[in-house]
Amino acid sequence: MGSTPHAGAGDMMIYLHGFNSAPASRKARMLHAYLDSRGLAARFTCPALPHRPAAAVTLIEEEIGRSGSRPTLVGSSLGGFYATYFAERHDLRAVLINPAVTPHIGLAAYLGAQTNLYTGEAYDLKRDDLDALAALATARVNPERYLLLLETGDEVLDWREAARRYEGARTVIRDGGDHTLQSFAEHLPRIAAFAGLDAGQ
Repeated sequence: MGSTPHAGAGDMMIYLHGFNSAPASRKARMLHAYLDSRGLAARFTCPALPHRPAAAVTLIEEEIGRSGSRPTLVGSSLGGFYATYFAERHDLRAVLINPAVTPHIGLAAYLGAQTNLYTGEAYDLKRDDLDALAALATARVNPERYLLLLETGDEVLDWREAARRYEGARTVIRDGGDHTLQSFAEHLPRIAAFAGLDAGQ
C-alpha cells in the first residue's frame, strides 16, 4: 500500500479509546465538543470498545463500514495500536496519541482482575487477550498515514518507542505531560485539519 491516504469532505472521525477507558474519557469528550462547536458533531463517533480484542476488532470494522467513507482514526494508547492495525489494513489516516506499540507485552503486568475506570465493569484480562493483540501487530507502517502526538512525561509508555516506530510521520512531541496527553487541547485544530475537517465543509 504505497499510496498516501487522504481524507474527503464527507469523511468521519472515529475515536478509539484506550485500555480500561470509554467514550466518556476526557479526550473523546473534548474532541467531540470541538467538532460540535464547528458544526461537525455528526462527523464524530466514539464506540465503546469491548475489553476482548477480538470483539473490539469486530466493532471497529463495523464502525469503519458504517462510515460510508474513508474515516480518519484517532487512537489513544491501546486505541492507537488498534488505529495502526486498521490504518494499514484499509489505507486510512490515523492520529495516534501516546500510542501503545507492543500492548501484548506491556499489558502482561495487568493480567487478572480489571475494572473499567469509567463504567465500573469488572472483567479478567487473560493470556488469550494478549495473544489476540500480538496477532494484530503490523510488521511495518507507512509513516505518511499518521499524525503522532507524544509527551515525554508519559508515565505508562516510553514515548521514544513510538517515536522510533512511526519515524517519518508528522510528529509533535511536548516536554513533560503524562499518558493522558495534557497538551491535548492545543492539538484539536491540528487533528481536525489532518482529518480534512473544518468549519467550511
